[in-house]
Formats: sequence, structure tokens, C-alpha cells
Amino acid sequence: MKIAIVHDWLTNMGGAERVILAFHEIFPDAPIYTSVYNPDKLPEEFRKMNIRTSFIQKLPKAKTKYNMYLPFMPTAFEQFELSEYDVVLSSSSSCAKGVITRPDTLHICYCHTPMRYAWDFYHEYKENAPKWQKRFIPFLMNYVRMWDRLSADRVDYFIANSSAVAKRIKKHYRKNAVVINPPVNVDFYTPVNEDEDYFLIVSRLVEYKRIDIAVEAFNDLGLPLIIIGDGPEKSKLQRMAKGNIKFLGRLPDEEVKRYYARCRAFIFPGEEDFGITPLEAQASGRPVIAFGKGGVLDSVIDGVTGLFFKEQNKESLKEAIKRFEKIDFNKEIIRKHAEKFDVKIFKEKIYEFVLNKYREFKGD
Repeated sequence: MKIAIVHDWLTNMGGAERVILAFHEIFPDAPIYTSVYNPDKLPEEFRKMNIRTSFIQKLPKAKTKYNMYLPFMPTAFEQFELSEYDVVLSSSSSCAKGVITRPDTLHICYCHTPMRYAWDFYHEYKENAPKWQKRFIPFLMNYVRMWDRLSADRVDYFIANSSAVAKRIKKHYRKNAVVINPPVNVDFYTPVNEDEDYFLIVSRLVEYKRIDIAVEAFNDLGLPLIIIGDGPEKSKLQRMAKGNIKFLGRLPDEEVKRYYARCRAFIFPGEEDFGITPLEAQASGRPVIAFGKGGVLDSVIDGVTGLFFKEQNKESLKEAIKRFEKIDFNKEIIRKHAEKFDVKIFKEKIYEFVLNKYREFKGD
């Protein structure tokens, strides 16, 4: 069984890139096809992989401004020659699923989400675009949506990273998807008996993460909040925040681990396709207070490993924090729940799925 892995782009480390690391560990001989690769922004492990890039790699500023080449992405992936492979395993939230394969090649797509800027976030994307782009975006996105929907038919089986994404796949592509949640390095995190008096956020500080809701809520409550992470919203959030809120910027993983292990609870005010950080907190034995939409519905058990707030605003979050104060969460139960999402379990599920579907595809 000869396998190729396909991924949208390898330009920074995130949850999707952790999936690629796991895929590589399962199938170490499989080459990785991608539109653009920036080794300077990725861990050393990627330098040991057989990574094959598209023509976009050679275009100006492609490693850092790859998004501006979106109109060329469909062509870039369609030009990959994959006829020698029995199985293609794509990891996609954009165009990677659009590769062209032989009729006797099995294509399985691990879908992080259908293309956000073409579907769910289209109007926000258009609204926030530079003025000169706004007149072109409707015409470009019309083409992109048609290609995206057409290319979904090239996939034989979809795997969704959460139940929320499985629903989007059904909505936009009219395809069923099996849910296999992304891998979490549970063993790295350790519960401790030391409790410190602060709530915690670990996040990129970008608008859709809705960290502003948490800042407003903690301004009102006066409770200590520590925010770890960086991004374009940092200055704005710092101006909003009162003295009980501290911004620590980006920290090494070992330091982040220590903050996870000692916080009162982890605050997660955004809506994510899945969301790894709530599980890192739970792997540390700490409960999560999260906006109850998206991937957290798979990863947090309301009233057992955390609490949900129903409206994405400060009042709803404040009410959840007040409820949290009256509940005694069990660190061992929270940790045990997180272990179900460990990277070892993810790899077992992916390997079994690929092997079974290949046998089924070949009629064995």
C-alpha cells in the first residue's frame, strides 16, 4: 500500500501541522505534497520529511504571504502527479482535497473545516478585506466556491476533526464524515496539587478568538486573569484591560505547561473547529469554561470537565464563572477524560480507518 500525504501549506505550527506530524509517524515513508513550505517556521522534525512543493513555492513572498496566491491554489494541487499511489491522505481546510487521483486510487480527506473564507466566514472575509479588493472578492469567491464543491466529489471518504465540522461537510458538500478528533500530546501535561488564584487563556490574539469578551468579563468581576499568547489584537486588548489582567506574551511550552497545571480554570470564549488548548488544560486536570459551540462540544463535558456559556458575550461568561465558583471539579476525572484524545489513540484510529477503507475499496 503506497501512500502520499497532501496538506494545504506548511508555513507555521498549529493544530493541522500536528496532524501532519502524526500522519508522518503512522506512514513514515509517505511523501508530503503541499503548496508552500517554510522550514524556518516549523519544528526540526519537518526537515527530515520528504516534502514536495508546488510552483507557488517559487513565487515572490510565497512563504509568508501564501494567502495572496489563493486563486492559484486549485491549479497548484491539480498539477501534483499522484498516479503511483494506492492511497492519498489529504489534510485540508482549503485546496489540498482537490488533488486529482486515478480511479483505482483511494482518496481519504481529513477535513479540518470546509474552506472558511468561501463559506462560513465569507461575509466577514469580504468586509475586512482592503478596499481595493472588495469589488473583486465576490467574483473570485464565486469561482472558488464552485471549485471547492466540485473538488469535494474527488474525495472517497471524509474524516472530520469534530462533530461541528462533520455537520459543515454535510451542509456544504452533501457528504457524510466519520469524526476522529485531532491528536493531543496528553503525556506532556501533568496535574499537580498546587492551586494558584488565577484564570488562564492561552491563545493567538486575533479577533475571531473573542478574547475581548473575557477581558470585559474579568474587568467587571475583578478576578485575576493571565493571558498567554501574541497577535495583532494585543495592544487593543491591553488598552481595554484593568490591573487584574496580565499579558505574558508568547512563552516556551514548559512555562505554558506550568500555568495550565495551576490555574483555577481555563477560559475559552471563541468558537473553533475543534480547539486543542481546552484539552491541554484538561490534560493538566483543570476545568474549562467555554462558549458552548463548535469543537468544545466534543472535548468538554458540561458540569464534569468544565462549563459552557450559551451566549458569546461578557454577561453570559460572567454567569458561567459565578456558577463555576460553586462547583468542585475532580482533577482525576478531568485528566481521565483528556486521555481519550491522546495522540496514540488518534494514530490507532487513523491507521485502522485507512487500512479498512483500503481493503473495502479494493474489494478484499
